[in-house]
Amino acid sequence: MPEHSTWLTFALGYLKDTLSHNASVIGASFIGHVEPSWQSFEPITASAIMMLIVLAFALAVRGRLAGDGAIVPEERLTLVTFAEAFLEYFYDLAKSVMDAERAKKYFPLIGTAAIFVFFSNLLALIPGMPVATSNLNVTMGTAVVVFLLFNYYGIKEQGIGYVLHLFGPAWYLAWLIFPVECISLIVRPITLAVRLMLNMAVDHLILSIFLGLVAAIVPLPVMVLGVLVIGVQTLVFTLLTCIYIGLATEHEAH
Repeated sequence: MPEHSTWLTFALGYLKDTLSHNASVIGASFIGHVEPSWQSFEPITASAIMMLIVLAFALAVRGRLAGDGAIVPEERLTLVTFAEAFLEYFYDLAKSVMDAERAKKYFPLIGTAAIFVFFSNLLALIPGMPVATSNLNVTMGTAVVVFLLFNYYGIKEQGIGYVLHLFGPAWYLAWLIFPVECISLIVRPITLAVRLMLNMAVDHLILSIFLGLVAAIVPLPVMVLGVLVIGVQTLVFTLLTCIYIGLATEHEAH
């Protein structure tokens, strides 16, 4: 995707020499053998900033929910009411994919993924802001975390049966089914990462182009479309996460 500058690009520019030295020490990437530059640290820094924002959001909401006043719902839109509505929606989504017991058990991962992706995507509506989810390294890292955890959940829940189901229902079909199942598992984090990255990168790029051409009124339809993209991409990423966890932890009897 074409590179475009944000305020973080200019901020990291003051550390250009140090970052360039660190990039040369890291060396070329394993896939593609691409040499990193000082700008390669921008998506990592953006994701770290987003993690701090999410942590601050969680601490603020938790602090307000800890008191006795949390029993009485608030009449206006606040951080607490937003968090309740947002997390309740995705908890209901998880329950629709798996049973309520598993939805509650695995919701820390599901809810965290939803919040991180949503807030990262939300920055795409603000011109000049770094969007962590528009970089493949960040989305792939998020997808790999989901991939490792849902496989861990599957092994923990089903034991050796989780591995055996990859060979299919009959031993004489194992030579055919096992490669297909392995490919299916490997493709899951790739589809999660690439879909999210492409949609957010294109959305942010289009908004930047329209703002560069005409700064007023004209970009508004693009921003409205961007709101839809943000919601849909958060929903798709979280829904697929729920589906993968549900499939991994589903007992054969069900």
